[in-house]
Amino acid sequence: MASSRIDSFRAMIESDPTNALARYGLANELVKAEQYSEAVVALHEYLSMNDDEGAAYRMLGFANEKLGRYADARDAYHRGIDAAGRHHHPGMASEYEMKLQDIEDL
Repeated sequence: MASSRIDSFRAMIESDPTNALARYGLANELVKAEQYSEAVVALHEYLSMNDDEGAAYRMLGFANEKLGRYADARDAYHRGIDAAGRHHHPGMASEYEMKLQDIEDL
């Protein structure tokens, strides 16, 4: 089932490469399917097109953690804190600060 959703999002992107929401959806499905390397690529593509309010950085940090890329995960959480601040989401910023503490020494 996840494969069909992934294929659907890929088809949407192929049809309209500027569809940022489809890229976010693809990244979300790739994370669910534990295809973390592909999810990281999709998230970077999405973030290059859209001023995300912070949620995409949660996925990006998580995917990088799963790949053992802790420096990249920390960068994602820092960027998420900045985005959450710009969009007035203090709870999200606090969540990312706690994630940074969790992976501080990794």
